[in-house]
Amino acid sequence: MKISNKKILVTGGAGFIGSNLVDELAKENRVIILDNFSSGKKENIAHHDGKDNVRIINGDIRDKGLVFSVTKDIDVIYHLAVQCLRVSIDDPGINHEVNATGTLNLCMAARENAVKRFIYVSSSEVYGTAITAPMDEAHPREPTTVYGASKLAGEKYALAYHRTYGMDTMVVIPFNTYGPREHFEGASGEVIPKFVLRALNDASPVIFGDGSQTRDFTYVTDTVRGIVMASECDAMTGQTVNIARGEEVSIKELAEKIYSRLGKAAIKPVIEKERPGDVMRHFAGTKKAEELFGFRAEVGIDEGLDRFIEWFTSQGYDMGRLIKEDIVFNWETRK
Repeated sequence: MKISNKKILVTGGAGFIGSNLVDELAKENRVIILDNFSSGKKENIAHHDGKDNVRIINGDIRDKGLVFSVTKDIDVIYHLAVQCLRVSIDDPGINHEVNATGTLNLCMAARENAVKRFIYVSSSEVYGTAITAPMDEAHPREPTTVYGASKLAGEKYALAYHRTYGMDTMVVIPFNTYGPREHFEGASGEVIPKFVLRALNDASPVIFGDGSQTRDFTYVTDTVRGIVMASECDAMTGQTVNIARGEEVSIKELAEKIYSRLGKAAIKPVIEKERPGDVMRHFAGTKKAEELFGFRAEVGIDEGLDRFIEWFTSQGYDMGRLIKEDIVFNWETRK
């Protein structure tokens, strides 16, 4: 299925990955964005205001009536709406309601409204920490947090709708995406923008644990391209696929790369106790994506960091104010 001249629903379309995905899809399609703006930002999609082919709906996927209404006459759903990992530590109930029950609501509505294709965008957190590496799609699913467990529940619902009802569903699992529009504020901030912000303010990077834990950092343009390529692949129906760079980088090494780029290599990290439920190793197997639809990530970690730093420093942010608002947050309590 070519994703062109389609009517598309993107849940969570004002979020980091979601808004970048909308930018790509809106080039050749009509797009409806459904987002309750609990973590997504209106400024991420403000450039689509007034466009004839983009409609923005402020709504929640827990609202069954709304979900049924917005899925009418939709060709393709990209489901990214989510409550994040940090929220799950303090409020596991809302993570289940949004990530699991919300996904089931969408599946039910998609089937009733004969949606042609349903793409569930999951999370590498469903795997837990690596037992074997690289972690291909057959790797055991042993999530360490309620967030990971709720995302896994969403995967199972999406695939069950294919197996039981023949619905055209698939699961795409991005690994540790970073890039423009990534959260950097307060307790919601992700590690790369937090390190960049602290380096720009001559503040030490904060590392939880010993810094040996690894992630498979994937630049957002690669993640979006991989999601779209997977969604166009008919052989992906009923399948799960990783979208990732396929390269692990430790948190300690990441800090060194960022601080060196910004001329702050002499600043030593502050070590905090490890975070509860934190995975120790993520390193994606990417062979399936390459074999099924020819996806390979194009942006390496060094180029990606350069791109992100250039974007971040061009936004006119008040770095002094942002560093004052920065929160050292190890997931034990939500602030």
